Amino acid sequence: MATSSVCPAPMTATSNGSWDGDNPLHHSLPLIILQICLVLVVTRSLAFLLRPLRQPRVIAEIIGGILLGPSALGRSKRFMDNVFPKQSMTVLDTLANIGLLFFLFLVGLELDLRSVRRTGKGALAIAVAGITLPFALGIGTSVVLRHTIVEGARQGPFLVFMGVALSITAFPVLARILAELKLLTTDLGRMAMSAAAVNDVAAWILLALAIALSGSGSPLTSLWVLLTGIGFVACVAIFLRPVLAWMARRSLEGEPVKESYVCATLAIVLAAGFATDAIGIHALFGAFMVGVVVPKEGPFAGVIIEKVEDLVSGLFLPLYFVSSGLKTNVATIRGARSWGLLVLVITNACLGKIAGTVIASLIAKIPIREAFTLGFLMNTKGLVELIVLNIGKDRKVLNDETFAIMVLMALFTTFITTPIVMGIYKPARRAAPYKHRTVERSHMGSELRVLACFHGVRNIPTFINLVEISRGIRHRPLTVYALHLMELSERSSAISMVHKARLNGLPFWNRHDKADHMVVAFEAYQQLSAVNIRPMTAIYDLDTIHEDIVASALQKRAALILLPFHKMQQLDGTLESVGHAYHLINQRVLRHAPCSVAIVVDRGLGGTAQVSSREVCYTVVVLFFGGPDDREALSYGALMAEHPGISLTVLRFLPAPFENLDQSAEDEACISKFRSNSQPSDGSLTYEESAAADMAGIIAAIKNLGRRNLFLVGRSPPAFAVVEKSDCPELGPVGSYLVSTEFSTTASVLIIQRYDPSRETPRLVEEAEAAEVTDMPDTPLALVTPEPSLHAQ
Repeated sequence: MATSSVCPAPMTATSNGSWDGDNPLHHSLPLIILQICLVLVVTRSLAFLLRPLRQPRVIAEIIGGILLGPSALGRSKRFMDNVFPKQSMTVLDTLANIGLLFFLFLVGLELDLRSVRRTGKGALAIAVAGITLPFALGIGTSVVLRHTIVEGARQGPFLVFMGVALSITAFPVLARILAELKLLTTDLGRMAMSAAAVNDVAAWILLALAIALSGSGSPLTSLWVLLTGIGFVACVAIFLRPVLAWMARRSLEGEPVKESYVCATLAIVLAAGFATDAIGIHALFGAFMVGVVVPKEGPFAGVIIEKVEDLVSGLFLPLYFVSSGLKTNVATIRGARSWGLLVLVITNACLGKIAGTVIASLIAKIPIREAFTLGFLMNTKGLVELIVLNIGKDRKVLNDETFAIMVLMALFTTFITTPIVMGIYKPARRAAPYKHRTVERSHMGSELRVLACFHGVRNIPTFINLVEISRGIRHRPLTVYALHLMELSERSSAISMVHKARLNGLPFWNRHDKADHMVVAFEAYQQLSAVNIRPMTAIYDLDTIHEDIVASALQKRAALILLPFHKMQQLDGTLESVGHAYHLINQRVLRHAPCSVAIVVDRGLGGTAQVSSREVCYTVVVLFFGGPDDREALSYGALMAEHPGISLTVLRFLPAPFENLDQSAEDEACISKFRSNSQPSDGSLTYEESAAADMAGIIAAIKNLGRRNLFLVGRSPPAFAVVEKSDCPELGPVGSYLVSTEFSTTASVLIIQRYDPSRETPRLVEEAEAAEVTDMPDTPLALVTPEPSLHAQ
């Protein structure tokens, strides 16, 4: 009696509910929801656990996929039958590939072909060597595999797939590793990024060739697939690019992009995917090509990325890693021969990529340590590697064992990159020590260097107005390093941001994008005299940005760091936190700063726009209790008082006889020096004293001053806490009161901490001083992209 296999019935979309006795896991919609939630929990948990090791998120997603597959949890038949049953794989794979389709569209948006055309000869040679040698070793490895575990595989497609798999460099993963290691805009980082961009283009061309050759038809069919694919690329460049450029031109800066344009672009992505799938070179290529030809100038590309990336990268893309993990069965690698082949593949992958890169680097006269670092950086794998392997498996070019070996190779080579680079790359040059680390100094005519950090557009008017009143009238040289703090996330827009900074050398804007608010603000400020402005961008991780700020201050020999308060004022006058991470940044900078620090509580000093020099009219108050921080605040206030538009009031709280004995002599000397040097004839400077010593008396004395524009106070004055409880200890006992809505909702506040050598952390300063100094005098540390100075005329 013959037995026939019965296919499981297709799943319906929704269930009738558990109360009706229906199992939701037997229906596609509740099952895919469970699968997505499980994938997100596993991958994000692994990413959190691997974060101390500075591993990119792709590592967690690959490991998460393997753990959910037959290598770990999938070994349980009950788990697989209930959570990942075979009849659900079609829905899962479809969603994963739709997510991958749009992600590859985003990758195309990231890739600027101008970067490839601008690649220098050295980076081009490194890229070519980093592709050629591993490709050759990949072909050699394929010969060994065909005679051992892949017997019967078609020779041509298998050779090409192995060569492509070993020669790929993952550009997005490399960018994030460079960012994590603070090497992104060093000479080494720029060389790696340029070579990886060339490698990225070459990898897609080789993958298209591999797919064309892997068809099941005759060689003539493969030739037709290849020629039709070339024709598709030509049609996209000739016919589709002008349409997208037309939509981009009609999307004006400052105006919302039309919903019809966004919808049309996404429909074009799907249609291009359908076309390339029909040709036989996979739907991903169509989406990628559309992304490449979308104009990068103007707001159009940015809006598209903003609307697509979170849903695709956060929700759908991890499904592709699980789909890949479900095909990866590490148990198929058994016996000494299989493990030996794994070692062979890993060795050839590392040897080919590293040796090729090192040889080309040495020919380009790159030092040997940097050459090996570059080799390990170029050895990173990522999503494109998994795409190659999955296509190879779907096309029956790779069997289960080979597929598992190649996935483990990609995981291993990427995992070792960060620790090895941290171990072998130790920049030898050190930052020169400097003397002027405070605003207060004996020679007041020396240059004052300020590192002004800000998070976004809202901080800029107050910071510019603050710099304006800080320049005085005594022609003291003033240099301001305006450091824009931007978080490097896992988003595609973060890589686009890296591209813009790397290609243009500009901090916040593109040369052709003059409508950017930050461009307008800084160009308007060029009218100032004797102020040298050097805008920079720090593309950073929230946990380590304080190291970049400290190191940049050391490299720029700053005397003062201006930090924005982590709370922003709302329309009702209250202050709302922008995130606890920013609160921690300020605390860490205060702890490790190599110079004086001022926290700026922004309540709109001068309004929402920059005020011209002739129109400045501010009332400033310095609250002086005594101690080094208050002396620094008084020195800064005295500098502001030199500006003709500033009316300064110094309110000194007289100490009790038993208080502040150690500092009283220095306080008296500071007050005497201030009063002797600051004697304007127009009455713009007022000095008052108050004997208030308790909380109520201090509050009353401050309130009697009336409405003022700006208050300056030391962080740690010898005074009673003016508020009973504060969640911001970095503001000090008096600053916490000035920031509260109980006192004012209109006065901005500067809480100043004077530089104290005993506060510095030796390890952090040592690392900052050892940071690489590039040949460009105003190139800050890694992740910091400079702009040539805007010197006011």
